[in-house]
Amino acid sequence: MRVWRKLRSLGALYLQQSVCLLLARPQVVRDVRRLEDRVRHQGGTARVLSMTFTDPAQEQAVIAELNTARDAEYAEVLDRLPELSTELADERARGNATYAEVEESEADLQRFRGWLAKIAARDYFAAPAGQAAREAVEAAAADLAAFEEAALRAEAPDLTAADMPRPRAGQEP
Repeated sequence: MRVWRKLRSLGALYLQQSVCLLLARPQVVRDVRRLEDRVRHQGGTARVLSMTFTDPAQEQAVIAELNTARDAEYAEVLDRLPELSTELADERARGNATYAEVEESEADLQRFRGWLAKIAARDYFAAPAGQAAREAVEAAAADLAAFEEAALRAEAPDLTAADMPRPRAGQEP
């Protein structure tokens, strides 16, 4: 199971059970070699073969399959992301814009960003849905920033805009 998970995390395209294609990118090659070594040390069998496409149409078909797989992953992010916006809207409607809710939502946003980063790491051919997923996560970040500002105003109504905390380096506003 560990081998399957690692290969999937590298963007493996399974042709059949236990047979997959991976791109020969330097980091992927290193990770596959380590994985192959670990399998052999544990008594298993692994074969890593290099290949080259001889037919450009077949190469494009594989690229399309890889993009379809990444698009499906991006679609899952896009399907689940509205839950965060709905949660913020519900908390606003309840008048529950609090620091505790901000912290909870920040943790959710970080999970989405981490998930998106993992998908992007194996998105070798810029799958079409990637841009929409990135934009949706950034829109959620902007919504959370507005929610945080409302929470600060609710918990400290006498603060002025100049008193509002600024985002830390590398953090979204």
